[in-house]
Formats: sequence, C-alpha cells, structure tokens
Amino acid sequence: MTTVYSFTAQPLGGGAPVSLEQYAGKVLLIVNTASECGFTPQYAGLQKLYDQYATRGLAVLGFPCNQFGKQEPGDATQIGAFCEKNFGVTFPMFEKIDVNGANAHPLYNWLTGEAPGLLGLERIKWNFTKFLVDRSGNVVKRYAPLTKPDAIAADIEKLL
Repeated sequence: MTTVYSFTAQPLGGGAPVSLEQYAGKVLLIVNTASECGFTPQYAGLQKLYDQYATRGLAVLGFPCNQFGKQEPGDATQIGAFCEKNFGVTFPMFEKIDVNGANAHPLYNWLTGEAPGLLGLERIKWNFTKFLVDRSGNVVKRYAPLTKPDAIAADIEKLL
C-alpha cells in the first residue's frame, strides 16, 4: 500500500534526497508554494501553524512551483531567503517542482489521486493547494488555495 512515506524529495538548496519516511508518525500539511502570488502571505499562516503544533507532531512541507503564472521564478537560494526574510519560514522547504503534467513530482501525482479536487479533477488549480496527511501517511483532506491556514487548525487538532 502506498503512503506519503513511499516518496522522496530534494531539499531546497540541495543535499541528499529526503525520504518522507522520516516524517512517519507526524501529521503533515503539504503545500505547493510561490513567492509572487496573491496567496503568498499564507506563508505567515503556515509558519504560525508550524510554530503552534510542531511540538505535538505537525510538520508543514513546502514545495515551490512555477507552473501557475510563473509566480515562483527564483532559484533555491532566492526562494529560501525570501521565505525566511519575509515570513520567518522555518518549516522544511523542498526543491521547486511541477505539480501537474508529464513532469509532475511523483508525490503530487499520488496526492492528487488520493484527494481529487473540485468535480473530481485531480490537477492542482493554483498555488497554495494544501493536503493534510494523517500520522499513518494517508491523505485526509485537500484544501483549495483560498483556504487560509488558520481555517485548517481544527482539522489538524483532530489528528494530533
């Protein structure tokens, strides 16, 4: 059976691939991000969730993506500096990936298959689509970009 722990991702800035198995037993909020999007201020809310719940077992995982309006044009150094400077991001960020199409990261192919969006469509519609994953590595819920991080807090609480 496939779970989120079946996947690896490259950390932002390089280094050895990270097995998502290292997050086994944690609740995960996985988000495709962008630095020049109208939803970019959600980084602050994501960091707030991370600060509030990390000690209880939440990990927020950010995956920059440039597929929507080319709103993530930077390289790893620029993305990391932007997130840290403007939003104090300390949660794990990974390399820029595609979330749709032939080059979509395998993790996102799996996530969208597990939790299709509106009308059963699997593709990601925009930046800051969020997936909540339980402690066993199963997708529990998908949230639209318009859903602010603080609106997810009650669902996170139930899983912690």
